[in-house]
This record gives sequence, C-alpha cells and structure tokens, in this order.
Amino acid sequence: MVAIDDRAISCVGVRKQFVLRHTRSMKEALVWLIRGRKGDLSKKFDALKDVSLDVQHGETVALLGLNGSGKSTLLKLISGVLQPDSGTVLTRGRVAGLIEVGAGFHHDLSGRDNVYLNGAILGMTEAEIDDKFESIVNFSEIGEFIDTEVKFYSSGMYLRLAFSIAVHTDPEVFLIDEILAVGDEPFQRKCIAKIKELAARGKTLFVVSHDLDLVSTICERGVLLQHGHVVMDGDVHEVVAELRKRSNVL
Repeated sequence: MVAIDDRAISCVGVRKQFVLRHTRSMKEALVWLIRGRKGDLSKKFDALKDVSLDVQHGETVALLGLNGSGKSTLLKLISGVLQPDSGTVLTRGRVAGLIEVGAGFHHDLSGRDNVYLNGAILGMTEAEIDDKFESIVNFSEIGEFIDTEVKFYSSGMYLRLAFSIAVHTDPEVFLIDEILAVGDEPFQRKCIAKIKELAARGKTLFVVSHDLDLVSTICERGVLLQHGHVVMDGDVHEVVAELRKRSNVL
C-alpha cells in the first residue's frame, strides 16, 4: 500500500467501464462485417465516471446510492479486487474487506485451513493467526464445524467465519458491502457491535448498505453516488435524507 499523508483512502479521477455484451443481433454483426469490421460491437457501461474523494484516517463513511450507482464497484476498486481503467486509488494501512460472502474461501478446504488462508491473504503472519485462532473460532460460533470443508457451510456460516477473520486482522481500513444482510439477527447485532468497537478505536470504516437507519448510527459521513458520479458528500444524516427524497423512501 502507498502512504498518502493522513488519508486512509484517496481516489482521484477514477473511471471504471464494463463490457455488458460482446455481440448484438445477426443483422448488426452482418453490417459490421460489410463495413470492414469498423466500429465496436460490444455494449459498454460506465460504472464510475471521474470519481474523486478522500477518506481521512479514522473516518466512518457510508457509501450510498440506488442500485447501479457504482457503490460496489468503488468498494472493489478500493479493496484491490478490481483495477480502475483510469485514475488512481490509493490506500494506507492494512485493508480488510467483506465484499462478497465467502470470497477468498477454498471450498475443498476446511474452515480451519481457510482461516489460515484468508488470514494470510489479509496480511496476517502465521504466528498472528496461531495467536488469534481460538478467538476467531469463538467469535464465528462455528464450533465443531471448523474442521468441516466449507463447501458444506451455509451462507450464514460463511458470513460468520469471514467476518471473524476480517475483524481479527485488526485492519486500519475496514470495507463492508451489504454483508450484514446475511446471517441471523443475533449475529448481525454482534457484528454491528464489533464494527462500532472498531470505529471507537479510530479505525477507518467504509460501508455500503441499503439499511439507511443502520448506517446513520454507524457512520458520520455520507457519500452519495448517482450513475457513477459523486453527487453529494457530507453529514450522513443529510445525505440519507437526500437519498430518501430521491428514491421516495418514506
């Protein structure tokens, strides 16, 4: 990761485009061939367009917007899962993310083996994992299933173990994408309490969620995306009110 003064995250002029499809109708393909293969048959979608924002170390930020606004794409760029087509994304410190349930898990390995695998991916040493292993298992409530292959886990079990590993890496930057929608209510409350604990310890939180009441209690700042652009950046309550107005949510 690149040190950038007191910023935990810095995005400058970020653009990301996806190809939705490579071919169109037979008629369009024939015209394309007749014209000597001139032009582009693929349909493209700009998920993010010239996005710039800075997140200071210790800030708690809710990334908000309607479906298709680019929230998850931006989170994946910050986590390093994706790379921007143009612009720069820089982070400082250890970054842990809950972007997709079970992402990074090897289905044919046991929960125990995946703790070590994911811990290593997230930057922990084997000694650190050894030291925190019991705490990881206890928090996840996996119990005796820790030595079962994870392909037999439910989505809730995936969540509990993935969340537990991520928070035990003691990250400077914690990224969360709708992950709390999975799992039972008691564990969700446990996760929320842990997230608030991280915030109280001065960790940087960057949260994507459709639960506007939840993000209003966890985060202080809101960033509103619309069609790949940042259209509002400020107090989370003001940004949530603006999103409710735009989406007619009462």
